[in-house]
Amino acid sequence: MSRAVLPAPSVFGKVAVVFGGTSAERDVSLRSGNAVLKALQSAGIDAHGVDAVDDFLQTLVTQKFARVWNAVHGRGGEDGQLQGALQLLNIPCSGSGVLASALAMDKIRSKQLWMGIGLATANYLIVDKDMVASDASAQNVFAQLGDTVFVKPSNEGSSVGMAKVRGVTELRAAINEAMKYDQNVLVERFIQGKEYTVAILNDEVLPSISMETPRDFYDYTAKYHSGGTTQYHCPSGLNAADETQLADLSLWAFRSLGCEAWGRVDVMRDGTTGQFFVLEVNTVPGMTETSLVPKAALQAGISFNELVQRILLTTL
Repeated sequence: MSRAVLPAPSVFGKVAVVFGGTSAERDVSLRSGNAVLKALQSAGIDAHGVDAVDDFLQTLVTQKFARVWNAVHGRGGEDGQLQGALQLLNIPCSGSGVLASALAMDKIRSKQLWMGIGLATANYLIVDKDMVASDASAQNVFAQLGDTVFVKPSNEGSSVGMAKVRGVTELRAAINEAMKYDQNVLVERFIQGKEYTVAILNDEVLPSISMETPRDFYDYTAKYHSGGTTQYHCPSGLNAADETQLADLSLWAFRSLGCEAWGRVDVMRDGTTGQFFVLEVNTVPGMTETSLVPKAALQAGISFNELVQRILLTTL
């Protein structure tokens, strides 16, 4: 595929790589941001790291940064807050805008939108502790969604606060844990099959990746502390027709939320029916040494350094 020629480094001006913040994903964000910062600097770009804490917005203004490469995962950086603040300050920022960021971060509302337009996503219920107080009400959750379900905080990423559960006791414990992170909790039907992820860069759908882990599911430990036990396959092993179907579905899910520039779509495939179901869209995906977007980009012939520059290019 033909891609735009990267401009001279001076075109970007003074760039702030904003990372860290105060969300539950701070540690991952610091790793992502430092990797991005190193890549930009190695390309000759005048890039500086800024931790998204305290008066960092004032720092961006007083130090006259021309644009922001946003590497803040989770609340405050991925949910529209940072995007809105930078818009008011007239500082261009990488990634999606305010509305798209807020929608994609909210698993409940993104699923409601997808169901409304007929896009395949797993059935779910919105729950709280009171809804599963009795055994009968808890069993009703399984009656509606199946014997195995996922409990997820609505507004967290990196599988933070997520649990795969199979019984009433586990369900209650998982909801209590999820509510430490978010008052809005969803319980989602478990789809038995392979998990795929699809990266999108400036409307180009990159090769899909399939993941395998010896853990119960692809959780935070499998993503960031697997010790090499998590396996990534890119190409994912799909035939051409299925790869096209997955790419089309992912791009549809991405665009339907108003997302732009770059991101990642996570999808499950039912092992029995072969149907793909969209799980979520990530508007500020990880950029660590084990992250998925760089793996997909490399398969498409884009090095990490080039990928970081192409994401910055979308701010011009």
